[in-house]
Amino acid sequence: MTFAAGAVINAMAKPTERIPIIDTHIHLYDPRRPQGVPWPPKDDKVITPIALPDVYRKVTEGLGIVGAIELECSSWFEDNQWVLDIAAKDSLILGSVGNIDPTRADFGSRLEQLHRNPLFLGIRYGNLWGWNLSEGITKPQVVSNLKLVADAGLTMDTANPDTELLAAALRLSEKVPTLRIVIDHLPQYDLPQEPHARVAAQATLHELAQRPQVYVKISEVLHAVKGSVNMDLAFYRAWLDEIWDTFGPDRLMYGSDWPNSDHSAPLVQELRAVHEYISGKGKDAAEKLFWRNSAAAYRWRKRDSTQPHADFSRS
Repeated sequence: MTFAAGAVINAMAKPTERIPIIDTHIHLYDPRRPQGVPWPPKDDKVITPIALPDVYRKVTEGLGIVGAIELECSSWFEDNQWVLDIAAKDSLILGSVGNIDPTRADFGSRLEQLHRNPLFLGIRYGNLWGWNLSEGITKPQVVSNLKLVADAGLTMDTANPDTELLAAALRLSEKVPTLRIVIDHLPQYDLPQEPHARVAAQATLHELAQRPQVYVKISEVLHAVKGSVNMDLAFYRAWLDEIWDTFGPDRLMYGSDWPNSDHSAPLVQELRAVHEYISGKGKDAAEKLFWRNSAAAYRWRKRDSTQPHADFSRS
């Protein structure tokens, strides 16, 4: 089942009233580099072999996406600069959330090095590259390093949520209350089936929702459940409603996870599902989901005339 791109654009009464979309979760890589790439693996035949801004432009043509934020998919520290150099040449990329290991003693100097670039928006720390957020935040050095992120006015994205990671994000929000935390891919998280564990997980989510500096990405909405991907929004609606009711319209933002999302569905179908879900909640809610909340979370700066302007400044 496929959909025309034009059917996905969030058409209002007039074309001038269409809501611009900021995609807060894409990945960039180019295996043609001499050193290659650590991800995706060579045997992955589903996603695009090269993920660069011009490829993303073609994939999203006509969809109303006017800007994107790159999330680092490489475990190599040097690739932070590679992405920033790519982003500098294309105004579609509003910034990058990079990779700096918070357990390293030289974290502060590495953060300072990357933070000199205004396109550097924050770091990832979660279930990725063998890291463990729950274990990390028990170490004073890690907490101190994450305070440096907060003090710099930057954001921390988690990676690949599970019950332990969500509980760790809650504890981190208590240890570093000024740190803006973004929970990615929450729609693909499965609540535990065991009743007591389910209640505990829901309590964690409700506590996270009380932290105004915690945001959630509506990304990976269409995803594999028991080995297959259902393209019908109704299949996912109950969980999306629970996320919406828990966090509210001011804390959710759109992300595609392109091109990793192609393992589940093409971006056009994934965006259609999100647009279908938000369309019944009014223009204000759609604006918040598609761009305003991401500006609050990431403090990105408008880079061309097609992008909306937000009154947020980075410290």
